[in-house]
Amino acid sequence: MSLTQINANIQALDSLRTLNTINQKMAIHQTRLSTGKKINSTEEDPAGFALSTGLERRRRGLDVAAQNVSNAKNILNVAEGGYQNQLDILQTIKEKATQAADYSLSSAQRTAIHDQVTALLNEIDAIEEETTFNGQNLIDGGYDGYFQTGEGADDNLHVALSQSDSGSIAGTNVSTIDLTTANGASTAITTVSDAIDDLAEALQAIGEYKARLSAKESTLSVASTNTEAVRSSVEDADYAREQMEVMKLQIMQQTAVSSFAQANAAGQVVLSIVGR
Repeated sequence: MSLTQINANIQALDSLRTLNTINQKMAIHQTRLSTGKKINSTEEDPAGFALSTGLERRRRGLDVAAQNVSNAKNILNVAEGGYQNQLDILQTIKEKATQAADYSLSSAQRTAIHDQVTALLNEIDAIEEETTFNGQNLIDGGYDGYFQTGEGADDNLHVALSQSDSGSIAGTNVSTIDLTTANGASTAITTVSDAIDDLAEALQAIGEYKARLSAKESTLSVASTNTEAVRSSVEDADYAREQMEVMKLQIMQQTAVSSFAQANAAGQVVLSIVGR
C-alpha cells in the first residue's frame, strides 16, 4: 500500500488484527491462571473436554464406591461383634453343660445350672435383636443383599449373614437343651458344640467378606488416584507454562500497540506533501 493513500490504512488494520489476536490469546491464558484449568471452554479442546468429563465421572464413582466399601466393613464389624458375643456365651453354656453332665451333681444343682443357662439363651436372643445397623437387623437371617463396591453397575458384593438366635444359631437349635438331667446335659454338650462350630463358620464368612472388601478398598484407592492423575494431565493448567505464555504475550502486545501507533502515524506524511 502506498503511504500517499490514506483512505484505507492497511498496515494499521493488520496491526489491529494482530493486537486483537494477542489479546484473545492472553485472555485465554489469564483465565487458565485464574481457574487452574487448561480447558475452560469446549471450543479450546473438544476431545480433551469429553475425555476429562469421562475421567471425572469415573473418579467420582470410584470415590463413592470406596465410601460404600467402608460402610460395608462397618456393618460387618457390627455383625461380627454380635456373633462374637454370642460365641462367648455359647462357650459358657458348653462349660455349664459339661458341669451338669457330671454324675456327682444333685438334681437341685442341675436345675440351678439349667436356670442359669436359660438366662444365657435369652441373652443370645437379645443380642440377635440388638445387633442392628441403620435400622436393619443384621443377624436375624434376613440380611441378604448387594453392596455397590465399584463405579460400574455390576461392581458389587453379595453379602448374606446367618440367622443367630437360640432357635437357630447359624443352623443349630440350642433353645431346647435340658440340663436338669445328666443325660440331657450330655446331649446338650454335643448340641452346643455344634452351635459353636456353626457360629465359628459364620464368623469365618464375615472375615472372608472383610478381606475381599479390604482388597477392593485398596484397588479403588489406586484406581481413583490414577484416574485423577490422567484427568489432571488433560484438564489442569500448568501454571509455569501459562505464566510464561502470558509474559510472552504481554511483550507481543506492547509491540503490536507500538506497531499500530506507527501505522496510524504513517499517513501523516501526506501532510508534508499537501503543505508544500
